[in-house]
Amino acid sequence: MDDEAQVQASLQRCLEDDYRVLTVGSGREALQVMEQDPVDLVLCDQRMPEMTGVEFFQEIRDRYPDVLRMLITGYTDPDDMIEAINTAAVCQYVSKPWHPEQLRLLLKRALEGRDLARRHRYLSRELRFSEEVLQRQNAEMVTMLQGAYQFDKLVFASERMVDVYSRARRAAPTGLPVLIQGETGTGKELLARAVHFLSPRSACPFLVQSCSALSDEQLHSELFGHKRGAFVGALGDRLGLLVEADGGTVFLDEISQISPALQLSLLRYLQAGEVQPLGAEQTRYCSVRIIAASNRSLRELVESGAFRRDLYESLRGFEIQIPPLRERPEDIPVIADHAANKYARSLGRKIAGISQDVLQRLAIYSFPGNVRELENEIRRMVALASDGEMLSAKHFSPELARMLPRKGGRGDWAFLSDAGTLKYKVEALEARLVEQALLRNRWNYSRAARELGLSRLGLANKIKRYKLDRKSLAGSTDDR
Repeated sequence: MDDEAQVQASLQRCLEDDYRVLTVGSGREALQVMEQDPVDLVLCDQRMPEMTGVEFFQEIRDRYPDVLRMLITGYTDPDDMIEAINTAAVCQYVSKPWHPEQLRLLLKRALEGRDLARRHRYLSRELRFSEEVLQRQNAEMVTMLQGAYQFDKLVFASERMVDVYSRARRAAPTGLPVLIQGETGTGKELLARAVHFLSPRSACPFLVQSCSALSDEQLHSELFGHKRGAFVGALGDRLGLLVEADGGTVFLDEISQISPALQLSLLRYLQAGEVQPLGAEQTRYCSVRIIAASNRSLRELVESGAFRRDLYESLRGFEIQIPPLRERPEDIPVIADHAANKYARSLGRKIAGISQDVLQRLAIYSFPGNVRELENEIRRMVALASDGEMLSAKHFSPELARMLPRKGGRGDWAFLSDAGTLKYKVEALEARLVEQALLRNRWNYSRAARELGLSRLGLANKIKRYKLDRKSLAGSTDDR
């Protein structure tokens, strides 16, 4: 920004090939522009109408503290320079006459310095988080939580999760890539963090990237970086997560979503450690452990041709399958208890416990959202409960209450009672499971049949056999 039109035009020509340049004629105009259009750096002349450059910088320092401030002046008095640096936090002092190459270099270094400072702050926070989790992990691994094992934030009591834990412990020190597969909400990222913090790389960054939320070009830039001008909007160089996490771990969630081109780039990295930013001709090398996760079977995607077999084989240095919560109901009580205590502490209240009635009902629910759904339900129940109260069925969310049985109703706890033959109990359980699937899928026969592993005709026969109809079920759930 300068008060002389000729100087403004010179600055525009000097910088427009590398940056998006906005020019204005006064400090007031600049403030109006900055309210509408975010900027990274302000280049300002000391002599302007209405206010000086230092006065203008003092005003934007409070409003926009992250904006870099560079002052151009024809005066080189040391006292003026010291005043500008101290009062307006000027990052660079440019004397007239300025040389175009020198000015471009000053801007480039200033923007690079700010970018590096941001990354340093981010990595420092991540490292502090890593150290805290590692300290907590070491303390937790030598004790048991009410008879359950706890692996970082994964709480469990089932034999199947003990196998998962044992395999993750064996994988942690090896440095090999790890492929974690399991349904959404089973805790894949938590397991990945635990593997990282139990590995020799624990003092280095653990960075996370979802592969499903970005376009192919954006994801490639996030992982491998880019050079300035590599694509529209690439106003500067970017390192990429693989370089930023050098020595540490990168967790790639939803790896099944990446494109064939990105699959090839990731394969090249896994095989040779090469990183080639977008728009760059040269490659660089870094050492990063890849932990990938998918809620879809990569083996099936390989067989269908949607995923490269060589990349799949490279990712599965260790392959860990986390079973869904419905296949390990013995984990439900300990997870629920752990969640209740955690959320009670966060809300500053005491919970007397969880009633046996609640635990029995939760034990036969299929939990399509897995551990995440269970934790969210317990969090809502804790929020509804009074201080010192026990969590009971009255605290269930309306959605879950509609799908859980009540004592004394059809298909409720008949299969858990002492009375009745085995056939009677099995049929009571089957009727209840069919009823839950219908309610969960809003009586969509195709989805409910697919969930139960039945044909539409098979499902229709069971609905007829157990005399299930939409109106009666809706009425029964409204009575709760």
